[in-house]
Amino acid sequence: MSSGAPKTLAALACGIIFGLGLAISGMMNPAKVIGFLDVAGNWDPTLAFVMGGALLVAVPAYRVILGRTRPVLARDFSLPTKSRLDRPLVYGSALFGVGWGLVGFCPGPAVAAIVTGLPAVLGFVAAMLAGMALRALTSGQKMRAGSSDSAPNPR
Repeated sequence: MSSGAPKTLAALACGIIFGLGLAISGMMNPAKVIGFLDVAGNWDPTLAFVMGGALLVAVPAYRVILGRTRPVLARDFSLPTKSRLDRPLVYGSALFGVGWGLVGFCPGPAVAAIVTGLPAVLGFVAAMLAGMALRALTSGQKMRAGSSDSAPNPR
């Protein structure tokens, strides 16, 4: 087994669990998501319970994990280093919110929904990838796939 195999298997297992959670919770259903976001109309609060349940697991888990000296399968933790809001973050967040509200997809559920083969899903993912590439081009950054532990971040 190669040295990257445990990380790859862990990532695959996490992705499968995450995708199943998205499917079971209804977050891959754009109509359900738009119903949740429509607080002034026919609001569907069920996704609030999904998000609340996720926070009940994630918040204590983060405290435990960040109490360790290092991650199990990486050299260092990969944590954000910026602590200030900047224009790209605000614009990106606004664009994310508008896109989520218009079509009912955000990146995670859209990628998980690729398996459906629905044209709307494939179109959204294609547009998302095109937007990511355009952002990389206009910012002078390279789009890259792979681990984020190549550049360690201090805690």
